[in-house]
Formats: sequence, structure tokens, C-alpha cells
Amino acid sequence: MSSNSHPIRIAIIGAGAVSDYHHVPGINIDPRAELVAACDMSEALLEQRKSDWGIDKVTTDFQQICDDPDIDAVIIATPNFTHHEQAIAAAKGGKHIMCEKPLALNAQQVREMRDAAVEAGVVHMTAFTYRFAPSMRYIRHLVQSGAIGQPRHFRSQRFLDWPETSWGWRQYKKTAGAGDLFDMTIHRIDFAMDLMGKIDKLCGGVAQFCPRDVTTDGESCPPSDVDDWSALIGVFENGGVGVWEGTTVAKGYGFNGFGHELAEINGSEATVRYRLHEPNKIWLGKTGEDVAPVDVPEEFLKPADSPRDPHEGKPADVFRYDLVWEFCSAITEGRDAMPSFDHGLNAQIIADAVLESNESAAWVDVADRLV
Repeated sequence: MSSNSHPIRIAIIGAGAVSDYHHVPGINIDPRAELVAACDMSEALLEQRKSDWGIDKVTTDFQQICDDPDIDAVIIATPNFTHHEQAIAAAKGGKHIMCEKPLALNAQQVREMRDAAVEAGVVHMTAFTYRFAPSMRYIRHLVQSGAIGQPRHFRSQRFLDWPETSWGWRQYKKTAGAGDLFDMTIHRIDFAMDLMGKIDKLCGGVAQFCPRDVTTDGESCPPSDVDDWSALIGVFENGGVGVWEGTTVAKGYGFNGFGHELAEINGSEATVRYRLHEPNKIWLGKTGEDVAPVDVPEEFLKPADSPRDPHEGKPADVFRYDLVWEFCSAITEGRDAMPSFDHGLNAQIIADAVLESNESAAWVDVADRLV
């Protein structure tokens, strides 16, 4: 546990765009946190980050970070296949851990990561960003307070218009686990269960439309073996139902790189809807009126103690900084982070079951698998 005499000293493992875009700005605005080190496979990138991020300590060896007594916590933002080994090493080194999703390549690996963190007594957090969107926080309040009645249907669409060139490590099962399903749909699985409760059973499918056998530079590369479309139908413990669809090849769905995202719940009294590119609004409607935009109330624009000014920056960017706020809050308050590795494990169990359903062409009962 970090003492009050110094800030929480955080190291970034994986110094790429996600860290630069989400995590470092979050550390920089939180007075409880200090970025002290970075680890990456690319020495050139590390040199650049020294000046970008104002740090001196860099290494290509994550074990050095995990063994360093002057580091309290790590944020893991590396390729999926490396998370398992890195998180277990960090736990053994007594470091609090926030890890990008998917937590690993399958639920068994995630379970081992969770167990290592619990055994070490460290805070463990899954970087499920969209839980922190103001609209999502407000919708959760409306659902839990009964404002929309009994939640009946959950619906999620995530459509991106990505080039059909190589995704690098993301396009191979051995390094990514799966494609759109693990990269995009897994977020929506998590927040659906946060809003609706656990899933009892599901059926699902994945498909691949692009070989991705050419790099952005026009070089040939081994073709992809993961999905670029995924979907599932789920039945929740509470009797509600859910439908999810995601694709990275929806032409015309660029929207300045944010793509299209819609998630909604039809309740017995009202419908409520979230859209990623306008995270400070929700859409709400009851019988006799059409679904219409409503501004998210001020108190839901950010967690009360977050150092972020919710009126500064691009709304679809800045809520992501609250991940670090939650991570630091859990560490300083000696409590579990939300969402924890348990939530990452449950989402992984569901995603794995989608692949299982796709193989067996059958419904899969997941009620007894979830934690």
C-alpha cells in the first residue's frame, strides 16, 4: 500500500497510443499519482516517451518494473498475449495492477491473474473505459433507481469502418485470442452485465470477411485468423434479454475515428439510450413521447472527487481519464477497484462462450461459470 508521504508511483508497461491517450493524462491530473517509469519493447518509443512524459526510468524488461521497490503500481497496455505473464509478475512484485482488456487470451489465464492479485493483496482493475462515460453512469443510476421500470431488452451496436489492411498482432489468435469479439464487443458485454446483471445463457457467432494479408505499407503478411464481426444473444438472470453486434468493416461508419456506438435498454416504463460520440447526453422516452436527447446532470459528468474538469476537452476523450482516478482511489482507500479482475473474468467467460457457441452451433449455459 502506498503511504501518504509520497504519491502513488505508477509505471506504464506498454508505451503506445492507449497509454498516451488515456492513462498518462489521467495520471498527470491526479495529485495522488506520479508517472515514474515506462516499459516497452521499442527502445525508440521509450526514448520518445522520456520527453513526451517527462520520465527518466525506462526499460524493455517488464520484470525490472515488477521488481523495482520504488514503483507502487503498474498499468499494463501491451498486446493481449503478454498480459497474463506481466500481471502475475506484477502481483508477485507487490504492485497494484490496472490492465487493458481483454485481460488475457482465455478465461483460465484471467482466473490465474485474478488469483495472483488476490493472493498478493494488491488492487486489481480492468480498464473497461465505457463504464466511466457520463451517459453510462447516468443510465446506471436510472436503471438502478427504477426510473425505466423493469429492464427488458439490452441492445448494443459497435460499428467501425477500419481499413482492410493488417492489424499486426491483433489479427492472430495466438497473440490476440480473437478479433472484434475480444477487442470491442467485450466492453459491451461488461457494461451490459453492469446494467442488467449476470448472463445465464447465450448463443453467438463470429465471422471473418477480410484476409488482412497486406500491411499498410503494401507488404504481404500471413492472413488473419480472427473475426472482424461478432454477435451474440444473451438471456440475463433477471429474465431480460440482450443482443450485441460488432464489426470493424461497416463502410461509412467512420465518425472521426469514433465509429458508431449505440447501447440501449428498453424497460417496462421507458427506453434509455447511450451513444459514444455524445457521452454527455442520453436519449430517453416513454410511451406517448419519442426518444429524445436529455443532458446528463452535472453530478454524473464525473465521479465527485475526480480532479477532471468535465467541461474541458473533447467529451468522448476526457472521461477516460477517470480510470486512473478510480485506480488511485481504490489504492488509497484500501478497497476493491471497479471494475476489478472479477469483472474482466466474467466478460472473458462470456466472450469465450461466444466462440464455443459458434463452434457448436448451440446455446451455452454460463450461469455456473461466472464469479
